[in-house]
Amino acid sequence: MTWAHPIVWISLAIFVVLLLRALAVVRRERHDERGAEPGTGYHVIDSSYFSGGGGGGHQSQFRVPRDPQEYAKGFVPRSKDRKE
Repeated sequence: MTWAHPIVWISLAIFVVLLLRALAVVRRERHDERGAEPGTGYHVIDSSYFSGGGGGGHQSQFRVPRDPQEYAKGFVPRSKDRKE
C-alpha cells in the first residue's frame, strides 16, 4: 500500500476532522466551571447499581464535605497521627 492509495487519503481526512473536532470541544469546555463552591455542610452523592431482572443491586450514599480542608483530611492516613 502506498501513500497514493485513496484509502490512505480518506483515513487521513477522517483523522484530521476528528482531531479538529476534539480540539474544538476541549477549547469550548475549557472555561466551564467544574466542581462546587466551598462552604459548610456536605454534598450527598447517591450511588446505585441494579443488575436488572429479578433482583440484585446495591444502593449507597456518600457524604462529601464542602470544606476543602476537611475534604483533604480524608486522604491523610490514620497512622499519620501516631508516632512510630
